[in-house]
Amino acid sequence: MVEIPEELLRRSAEARASATGRPLDEVLAEMRGDVGETITDLPVEVAPADGEPEHPTILPDDLLQREAAARAKALGVAEADVIAELKGEKELVIAVAEPKKPPSKKTPKVKKVEKAPAVETAPEPAPPVEVVAPAAAAGELDWAAAASAAGMTEKLLRRSVEAKAKAKGVDPAVVLAEMTGSPPPAAPTAPAGAAPAAPAATATIPKDVRPQRLLTVVKAKAIQQVKTTPTDKVSTWPHLLLIEFVALLAITALLIVMSVVIQAPLLEAANANVTPNPSKAPWYFLGLQELLTYFDPQIAGVTVPTIIGLLGFMAIPYIDRNPSNKPADRKFAIFMYTFFIMGAATLTIIGTLFRGRGFNFTYPWTDGIFFDDLKDWINFE
Repeated sequence: MVEIPEELLRRSAEARASATGRPLDEVLAEMRGDVGETITDLPVEVAPADGEPEHPTILPDDLLQREAAARAKALGVAEADVIAELKGEKELVIAVAEPKKPPSKKTPKVKKVEKAPAVETAPEPAPPVEVVAPAAAAGELDWAAAASAAGMTEKLLRRSVEAKAKAKGVDPAVVLAEMTGSPPPAAPTAPAGAAPAAPAATATIPKDVRPQRLLTVVKAKAIQQVKTTPTDKVSTWPHLLLIEFVALLAITALLIVMSVVIQAPLLEAANANVTPNPSKAPWYFLGLQELLTYFDPQIAGVTVPTIIGLLGFMAIPYIDRNPSNKPADRKFAIFMYTFFIMGAATLTIIGTLFRGRGFNFTYPWTDGIFFDDLKDWINFE
């Protein structure tokens, strides 16, 4: 026995239960083979005896309605007659119309028409050739007056008239008269005995229609675009280089003045047996020497300069990634640079002015300045 999928079996049982009016579980059990042929609950159909009329099959109302509608549509009869026939109340009589005979298709006889003999005719004479006298040459026209009347340049008007005259096959004077609105030029008289010249083709324009030109003069745009919105970009020259040159002159003048005012003589040669008191490093190392008075040499000489001086400065562009060039948008970067510079400047000033003998803290206005470069220049005693 072929196994049927559960989904297909259930759909078939639902259709059969709906058609016969039986419970779904009963039909499903019957289809699965769970119910045998000895079920007493199922109605038993008894075949009619000889001579007895056969009882019609009793169908549910919904199935009967659907069957009657299908048969009535197929047979072209009333649905009530089909329902009565299915219930056995009366027989359905269908009138069959005789098919109409198709009209006979007889091929009509074609009468043969004898061809008339060809009659030789004399050829028609060729039409006379019209001789058109040449009009005024394009160079003889008053282009300056026509250009001022048309509101165009003389060169542009000449090119337009010649192109239109070539396209229409007419004289340029006619086209020029059309464009300027002046009357067309009179055709020259033909010599005696010659055929009359055909009138030149003119295009009539209604009075209420304004003629349109196909060509016009367009002003060229500027090469450099003008932007109305302000930007934060300036040119290198003269804006940037001018400011840098002025700053260079100011620094040079300041160094010249300081070299004249401040005395910086060369001292005697160093003596290993005589140690100066206090022994100070150059001014650019006095910040580190000041740190040695507070921390261990490993911290003051190696750790602080490496971490804060080198790595700290290099990390600032990676921490503050704002692309703006405005100081108001770079507050963090300005704060970090200011912190480093003010720290180094403070340590240098303390080591220069406030350290006396034995590198002890002192006041310059009390004990003086103990620094070789400044002792001859500033003296508070």
